[in-house]
Amino acid sequence: MKIQSVSIIIPCYNEEQSLPELLKRVLQADCLGLRRDVIVVDDGSSDRSAEIISEVAAKESAVRLESHEVNRGKGAALRTGFDQAKGDIVLIQDSDLEYDPAEYPALLGPLVQGEADVVFGSRFRGGQPLRLIYYWNGVANRILTNLSNFFTNVNFSDMECGYKVFRREVLERIRLSENRFGIEPEITAKICRLRPRIRICEVGIRYWGRTYEEGKKIGFRDGCRAIYCILRYNLFPQNPT
Repeated sequence: MKIQSVSIIIPCYNEEQSLPELLKRVLQADCLGLRRDVIVVDDGSSDRSAEIISEVAAKESAVRLESHEVNRGKGAALRTGFDQAKGDIVLIQDSDLEYDPAEYPALLGPLVQGEADVVFGSRFRGGQPLRLIYYWNGVANRILTNLSNFFTNVNFSDMECGYKVFRREVLERIRLSENRFGIEPEITAKICRLRPRIRICEVGIRYWGRTYEEGKKIGFRDGCRAIYCILRYNLFPQNPT
């Protein structure tokens, strides 16, 4: 089947500072000629995020707003977005500016060219710029990635990367349940269980990380939850697909 469209899912919680520029970049990004459908899920923000999204949606027909009345977490916001996605490809885009939509051609290329069914971005593969911030965050990321790789037997370099892209029919074959950042290892475990029926690849992307003062949200508790999710969804895969 020829790929004609991409749904871009943007989970958002209190990102009024980055949203205007982020949405501008998403709408201007090169999607390799694909029709874009931008679904922004406001996850109970207490700032002007929902208002900003509504203002953009009123001007841009490609943008839609979905809302949670209370904050439920990134995983819950992604599930809401996935349920609404109609594109042939589904791409996850964080609502801050850590990940640049200028990377879309690299992320979409393997799927459009028929070389992959799932693409993960990687902050550690290739020669792209990487803002240097926290040493221990990097250590934790590598520990989590290696632990995940041990169980999935897939050699990711950056399992926690926020850029993940799927053919929609592949995404529809897995059922997700994590509400917060545990969604990353859950997706990874369940996607890897579909091999060898699907093809997974990884591409290097540019990353401009934020400090906690700038709004970074993931923390120590999320790292502990990620370990739990790696063990749970690999060792005890109830309803894995």
